Amino acid sequence: MFVPVENTFSDKDIFEAVDALVPQMIRAIQNIVRIDSVQGSSVPEAPFGAGVKKALTQALIDSAELGFATENIGNHMGYASFGSSKEYVCAVGHLDVVPTGTGWTHEPFGAEIVDGIMYGRGVLDNKGPIYTCLYALAALKKLGFKPKTQIRIIFGCNEETGFTDLEYYLAHQKPPCMGFTPDCKYPVVYAERGRLVVRVLPHRQTPEDLAELLNDRVLNARDTGEAFGIAYADKEFGKLQIKNYRVDPQLRALEMSISYPAGITADELVSRMRTALPNTCIETITNWNPVRFDRSSRLVQTLRSTYERVTGLDGTPVTTTGGTYAKLMPHIVPFGPSFPGQKGIGHLPDEWMALDDLVTNAKIYALSLYELSR
Repeated sequence: MFVPVENTFSDKDIFEAVDALVPQMIRAIQNIVRIDSVQGSSVPEAPFGAGVKKALTQALIDSAELGFATENIGNHMGYASFGSSKEYVCAVGHLDVVPTGTGWTHEPFGAEIVDGIMYGRGVLDNKGPIYTCLYALAALKKLGFKPKTQIRIIFGCNEETGFTDLEYYLAHQKPPCMGFTPDCKYPVVYAERGRLVVRVLPHRQTPEDLAELLNDRVLNARDTGEAFGIAYADKEFGKLQIKNYRVDPQLRALEMSISYPAGITADELVSRMRTALPNTCIETITNWNPVRFDRSSRLVQTLRSTYERVTGLDGTPVTTTGGTYAKLMPHIVPFGPSFPGQKGIGHLPDEWMALDDLVTNAKIYALSLYELSR
């Protein structure tokens, strides 16, 4: 195979290398989607359940068959690697999925393809996208590319229910020098809101007090925080948003998640809630601080460029209300896989991803990994 001088390749070279692997990539995505990897009971050698372990094992087998070195990090995460430098760039996604729920018209773990669309739990969130990263790297390898910086495709196992997989990884591995997680949206996301989860307990904790709290502060209120004294907005992130309300029947308490802009802190929010609700106890369950990258950084601008070169669309960096591995993994940003206008697909019945979008993602990620590792 002809290898260009100085290990350089054109965009066209890279796109053609991806196209050559598309049939194999689609089959591999179908196979991994067909594994039920909803978190189960922890057992020896499978901290997140047998299904998640099966998916991780398969991902590492697939990676090895593509010619990559692999490593299993205590069955919490695993990765495929290409290159030998001590520093590395990465794409990090996850193999665990949320429960299927009801309302499906396609088999949840069938990976059925109808009219150019693949259906199945995890095809978008996040097995399909992390596999497009794996095959993006395979395309670079087949071209004869030699990265100056090692590249890793990292497979997580506990993104949906706690990030303990990534905590374990970072306790045993150094973080990347830069990278991305294909678990959000396009264009490149330079900043994530904070995510605060709180518990509100009425002082008397009676059914009547809980019902009053729900009626006054949730059912008859907007989700922008006015009822809890925490309404807040800024030009960069927009309005604070409350989501994922949950009632704890044993404690007779209300739990909720607060997605908040970077201009206010979790401590300030809790203090304001205590002032607005004097007859309650406000407890912090978890908090992830906002994440913000310099929009002019090499990482952000490189990903903006690769997105624009593949799609021809405006790649101006954006913020997100979501929460990804970028909350905990240093030096990474959310980047794809959903294109503008594609919202609310990942956790719903008939989760889907178009085959054309899988291919486009693979080209974006191949070009991105190429540029970041040179």
